[in-house]
Amino acid sequence: MPTLPSERQPHRHRQAAESFGVDVERYDRTRPAYPPELIDHLVAAAPGRETLDIGIGTGIDARQFQAAGCRVLGVEPDPRMAEFARLSGIDVEVGTFEAWEPAGRRFDLLVSGQAWHWVDPVAGAVKAAEVLRPGGLWAVFWHVPEPPSQVGDALMDAYRRHVPDAPDALKNVPKQSSEVYGRLITKITDGLREAGAFGEPEQRRYDWEKEYTRDEWLDQLPTFGSLTWVEPAPRNEILAEVGAVIDGMGGRFTTRYTTMAIIAVRT
Repeated sequence: MPTLPSERQPHRHRQAAESFGVDVERYDRTRPAYPPELIDHLVAAAPGRETLDIGIGTGIDARQFQAAGCRVLGVEPDPRMAEFARLSGIDVEVGTFEAWEPAGRRFDLLVSGQAWHWVDPVAGAVKAAEVLRPGGLWAVFWHVPEPPSQVGDALMDAYRRHVPDAPDALKNVPKQSSEVYGRLITKITDGLREAGAFGEPEQRRYDWEKEYTRDEWLDQLPTFGSLTWVEPAPRNEILAEVGAVIDGMGGRFTTRYTTMAIIAVRT
């Protein structure tokens, strides 16, 4: 399912990377938070509480780290999302991580939820090494949703029909699977190793489920990177077709989620 481009260098696809702020309230309302076990593990493993959140978005994970006692600074390329995150009392600086100026600041924990694939894997790892204290923790994580095949197939079919001129990087987005994320993780861990400043990356996974009604799922769909940039008319056609399939399933379904994390220590 959503939200990663299938090309080898998703960080270069800025049209999708910087499109999520089109409806920040919907994004924040519909995107799920992260497993508390993951947050607790990272806070306990970090040497301190100074936290840098890359691609902070609307602040979904940042609020969780705040609640766990961390002092969070966000970096976010989309000023609309940055402004929304600030409503939670979080300091956010606008820009891409590669171009962001740390001004000598150092951190105990660097996190990135649902966003590190938009960062150059090597340049990002080098920059992370610069801003983390020795012993600091680098951790990036994503949700991998697996809705029933009927729902995923309906989205893929409707997408191809109504957005035939989608960029190559997005054409296969609606039919994501854990295999796509597996390739992404390999590329990111290779970038981390190339930076040469981290211990061997550790992978963690957290499996959970969430039930959605038809309206809840259709409310979330427009926040996916494959749809944020699509014009209203074809987007509404896609949502209508997916909604009809969900209606045929009784109006609700359960989505299996895996939250995947890569964690490494700054040596």
